[in-house]
Amino acid sequence: MTRLPWPGRGPEAVARRADRRAHTDYTGGVYGSMLAASVVLGAGTLGDFPRAQLVLMLLLTGAVFWLAHVHAHVFGARLARDPLDFAAVLRVCREEWPILRAAVPPAVAVAVSPLLGLDVTGGAWLALGVAVAGQVGWSAEAARRAGASWGLVGVSACVNLLFGLAIVALKLILKH
Repeated sequence: MTRLPWPGRGPEAVARRADRRAHTDYTGGVYGSMLAASVVLGAGTLGDFPRAQLVLMLLLTGAVFWLAHVHAHVFGARLARDPLDFAAVLRVCREEWPILRAAVPPAVAVAVSPLLGLDVTGGAWLALGVAVAGQVGWSAEAARRAGASWGLVGVSACVNLLFGLAIVALKLILKH
């Protein structure tokens, strides 16, 4: 009895997915995490607000910046070189996906913060910490995927930690 392979599970599909992962630019995740941290910083300086509002601000800001990057790539660089087609647009959407994906963990942190006994301010601090941790993680993964030595991966992570701590310092200065 010959078994038919499941769609998308054959060796060609596995190779395509591995190739896509190898060529994914994770720097968008660094950018998206820094953006999320900035949203938390900005929202925190405005005073108290409902958690749902911060969750929406994080996700919608990430979505708008993701769409802006997709638009810039599709109509900027790509249109000048290549004809516009649906496959190219989907490819750019995938390439820029880490920007939007980086907003999700801080938004989830805000959403679950009541389960941890945190008030709105505590939830915002948790989201900021998650965003900074994401920024460091995305930068380390970007460096690793680019073939950097472990020392350079560490340097990249440390530089991004300093950027994240600068955002935390701004939050402290602007709030107090």
